[in-house]
Amino acid sequence: MSRIIELTKLDTRKILINPDMIETVEGNPDTVLVLQSGRKVLVKEDIGEIYKLINS
Repeated sequence: MSRIIELTKLDTRKILINPDMIETVEGNPDTVLVLQSGRKVLVKEDIGEIYKLINS
């Protein structure tokens, strides 16, 4: 069973993401999640915060 993590888009809306669907996380300077579908999502959290959410 997959966990869901809560992240914040740049416009302050909260979104729920299944971490199993994340292919890569890029930070330059904004944090961009690239999902397996190819969709890109910009979020406020930095790479370290996302790592902690996924691995906690």
